[in-house]
Formats: sequence, C-alpha cells, structure tokens
Amino acid sequence: MAGSFRGGVHPDDAKALSNSSAVTVMTPPGEIVLPVRQHIGAPARVIVEKGQQVKKGQVVAESGGFVSAPIHASVSGTVKAVETRLTPLGNKALSVIVESDGLDEWAENLDIPRNISELSPEQLRNILRDSGLVGMGGAGFPTHVKLSPPADKPIDTVILNGVECEPYATCDHRLMLERPETVVEGLRIIMKILGVAKAYIGIEKNKPDAIRIMKQTVKNYPGVKVAELRVRYPQGGEKQLIYAVTGRKTPAGGLPMDIGCVVQNVGTAAGIYEAVALGRPLIQRIVTVTGNGVRTPMNVMARVGDSFARLVEFAGGYTEKASKLIMGGPMMGIAQFTDDVPVIKGTSCILILEDVFGDGARELPCISCARCVDVCPMNLLPTEIASYVEFERWDDLKGNGAMDCIECGCCSYICPAKRRLVERIKFGKMKLSEMRTQEQARKKAAEEKEQ
Repeated sequence: MAGSFRGGVHPDDAKALSNSSAVTVMTPPGEIVLPVRQHIGAPARVIVEKGQQVKKGQVVAESGGFVSAPIHASVSGTVKAVETRLTPLGNKALSVIVESDGLDEWAENLDIPRNISELSPEQLRNILRDSGLVGMGGAGFPTHVKLSPPADKPIDTVILNGVECEPYATCDHRLMLERPETVVEGLRIIMKILGVAKAYIGIEKNKPDAIRIMKQTVKNYPGVKVAELRVRYPQGGEKQLIYAVTGRKTPAGGLPMDIGCVVQNVGTAAGIYEAVALGRPLIQRIVTVTGNGVRTPMNVMARVGDSFARLVEFAGGYTEKASKLIMGGPMMGIAQFTDDVPVIKGTSCILILEDVFGDGARELPCISCARCVDVCPMNLLPTEIASYVEFERWDDLKGNGAMDCIECGCCSYICPAKRRLVERIKFGKMKLSEMRTQEQARKKAAEEKEQ
C-alpha cells in the first residue's frame, strides 16, 4: 500500500464548520425541478406531461441509452410543466417541474424490502439501472454501467472512496459516522455483482472518528479492510486513490478496470443498498451547506429537485458579506450566479463564501517557477498545456496529455501568478472533444458519399 501519490497540495480543509453537524432531514419541498441532464451520458427522455399526477419514486424521464439513468419524482403531486430550466452544471436543460400535493406517497411496488441473497448479479445490476443511481461523489457516472465491466477486464479489487478530500464538504464523513452498516452492506452488493472477494474503504487520516467506526463495522465482513491514507489533495481522485491503496498505476488514457479495479463513492454504496435492499430509487441525498457566507453550516438530507435557495434558507440564510455561491468545493466546484437552481444527483455540497476576490486575484504573467508541474498528480505540464490553449495551438495541445487532466485545480491553487490554468485546460479539453466529433462526422459523411 503506497498510502499516497506524487504531487498534490494541502489546502485548508475547512471541515470544522460542518463535520460535527449530524444530518438533518428537510421537510419535502412544495415544488421540485428535475433536469433530464444529471449524469454522464445520454440525457433522460421525459415520459410525463403537464397536468399528470405522479407519485414519489415514479419515473418521469426514462434512460436515454445504456450510458444514461432515469429520473424519478422525489415528491408526489402534479406535473406543473415540462420546460427548459437552468441547472447548477452551468447550462439549461429540459426539466420536469412537479408541484407537491403534500402527501408524499410512494409509487406502487416501491419502498418494499427485498431478500438480497436471492438475487443474481444480473438482477442486481438491473435494479440499479432502474433506480437511477449514479456516482454520488459528483462525477455522475451511471452506477450500473460502472458495474458492468467487459469480460476481458476482470476485476479483483473494489475500493470505496471515503476520502472526501475537497475542502468544506463533510457529507460523506457524516454518512460514515451515522450509517456505516448501510455503506458496508452496499459494498458487499458491489462485491457480489463483480464476483470480487477483496475490497478497501479509503479514508484520510483527518477523519479518525470515521476510520474508527468503519474499522469496527468491517470486522464482521471478510475481505473488507479500511485503508488509512495521508491527507493530501486530490487523494480522492480515482487514479490517485487506486495508487495510494494498491500501488497500481492506471495507464495514461486508461480506466481503473484496465488494472482490475472499480472505485465507488461511499454515498453511492449507501444508495446501492437502499435501491437493492429497500426498493428505493435515488430521490434524495446528503448535502453539505457550508462556508463563511452561510449562518449555520450543516449537513442536510435533501430531495433531488429541491432548490439551492431553500437549502441555504434552511441553514440560516446568507451572511451580509456572502458573495460567492458554488456547487461543490472551492477546488473543483462550479460557481453559480443564482440560487434558483435545483439540487441534482451530484450535488454533494453547496458552498457560500464571503469576499474571496480582492487585489490578490489579478492574473499576472507566468514566472516559470514550475510549481504547477511539481504538484500535478497526473505528471503533466499545466502551464505549457494552458499556453497552447491560450494561443489556440490545437495540434500541439493534442500530444501533451491535456485529456489526462483530472481538473483537480492543484495548478491554479499553487500558482503565485494566479494564472487560470485549470480553466484554460478545461476549455482545451472541450475544444479537442469538439474537434474529434467534427472529424468523426466528416469521415462518416465521406464514407457515405463513397457508398
């Protein structure tokens, strides 16, 4: 076990604001907004219409393909509209708006316990597919897809990510403290699906209470161990976590399954247990509402589709100097210009900060200090990649590992010149993807013309 990885930074974790706050269950909202784009892959397809009555847990948008996930109503009520709404991902998406009837009634055949021992791996995958479960750490990759590796990619190790290295976020920490058995039972289901006998739960050493509780919990589960990891951001990155726990290196451009591993978030594991054992689709999640710009930082159990504004109000509202709203943490989160956006499946944290700008935020010319190179956990040259993007040298960008960037933000964090490195690299990756799509379209058109 390596215990850590090369590179990384040590930002103030700021977790003391909310890590002692037990999860508080919010009352159901009066209205929910459910975008069809809440996950990686094809958007879901709306199957309800305005005026239709729906129950809690009912599918309102079905999967748009294998790499997709259905969307379920998180309250019972009436479909108020099907229209385009703003999402916290920074775009607009077709959304189903449901007005609650206040009854909060489950749809038929849901919220019914199952006997897990009677279910085959294929049946378990189908349940997860129908539950709408996606990665709860923020990536939003459909869970049933991740648990369906090809036959030529045998898996021998499962790792649960309980690192939660993003500053401020404490939802995973509280989950491990309050519902450890749910997490481990979900892990056991993952192991059954993949036919794996060995699993680890990776937790950074700044969570000694979680390490203690999870170690106590796994004593009765053969093959499951807790891996205590050094505190270093981004320890929770998939490739970094695999190396820290197993010493295996994921090849450039490769996936964890290429080296026999599958990584899932602890929140995803808990969702797996609820979907399989309790018959509950993904309609709620734990969200950390925190920062020095909110009056009472806390962890809440919120319905998918509830509004950021309502969660912030529940946490005491904004302070007078609150100036920045982020979905996620300060390193990889997405800044918001309004709180009139819905909680989605990947909303782990809502961060509100007071003035974080000032004169120190002005971008200066690169001083060639190479600090960004030293801290890059993917062994890239961030300043060079960012320069290629800045000067639109797309051909040079292709051969310099831009697509291997995990967008952790270490380079921007450490840069004394305040260069917006990760911002440029993200744009460059998007540009390369667009160019690849255009090239594929041209090739297809040329082939069709020849035929």
